[in-house]
Amino acid sequence: MSLKVSLPAIKVYGATVIISHRVLKGEESKYEDWMNQISSLCKAAIGHLDWQVIKPIANLTSTYTFIIRFNSEANLNNWMNSLERNRLIQEISNSLESGDQYATRNGLDFLFSFENQLVRPPLRWKQFLVTWSAIFPLVNLVPIIVLPILRYFTPHENRIFDSFFISASIVFLMVYVIMPKYTSWIKWWLYKQP
Repeated sequence: MSLKVSLPAIKVYGATVIISHRVLKGEESKYEDWMNQISSLCKAAIGHLDWQVIKPIANLTSTYTFIIRFNSEANLNNWMNSLERNRLIQEISNSLESGDQYATRNGLDFLFSFENQLVRPPLRWKQFLVTWSAIFPLVNLVPIIVLPILRYFTPHENRIFDSFFISASIVFLMVYVIMPKYTSWIKWWLYKQP
């Protein structure tokens, strides 16, 4: 007798857009006011999850980078193509050096830094191998470091509390420390298409 197991289809949840605006010198104040206006509209859009802004470093850059997440690609596209957003982009376009530059990512694609929109995302199996090879050591090492610190502050074990801080540490390291450097080291292989 053979046992058949049917696995559920893997679904990708969420979508991310990375937007870059290079602001012309002298237009920073106007842009900051505009940014406050568009952020409140974006945060009110259906499916909005998160809004992060990386502001330029004074006297070094003039680029604002936004990382905006929505719960689905459809909701992200609705926002990006909405009348409100298009109207606001038109209003600020004379203050931008190179227009409204953006790239969208699905699921975990945001972990893989794409050099420009002409570069195709890495193949899914490569994304899997890279992500797994980065997470595996973290899953084994982070608890060894984090748990003694947690026991110092809270002597009693609480699995949910511990898991919260361990998983937050792993995600932080993946997104901000490991993946940007790791993907740049192996980009010759990662972005190579068959």
